[in-house]
Amino acid sequence: MRSVILLVVMLICSNVFMTFAWYAHLKEFNHKPWIIAALVSWGIALFEYLLQVPANRIGYTVLSVGQLKIIQEVITLSVFVPFSVFYLKEELKLDYLWAGLCLVGAVYFMFRSKFA
Repeated sequence: MRSVILLVVMLICSNVFMTFAWYAHLKEFNHKPWIIAALVSWGIALFEYLLQVPANRIGYTVLSVGQLKIIQEVITLSVFVPFSVFYLKEELKLDYLWAGLCLVGAVYFMFRSKFA
């Protein structure tokens, strides 16, 4: 259980870096050449990988690759929605709820053997 908690914490931190690397340039560097945005994003993404790679190695000791991927997707949406609403000032849409419910189904199917 400790490995799963550590995995989740590390993936949340990793996803914060990932989300900034992938999307913050749309707000902060939208008037700069794309190469500047790409280089800054790569610099931020380094910190994502420094957390994500060991997190997946830790998680793989107790979970399957499919389970790791579904956890990653749930965390990605959980980080992305507040980022897009509060940082990018995007509208909160009901579609995020529907996407989240689809992920609940994905979690069920990937982990149902552990529930039985």
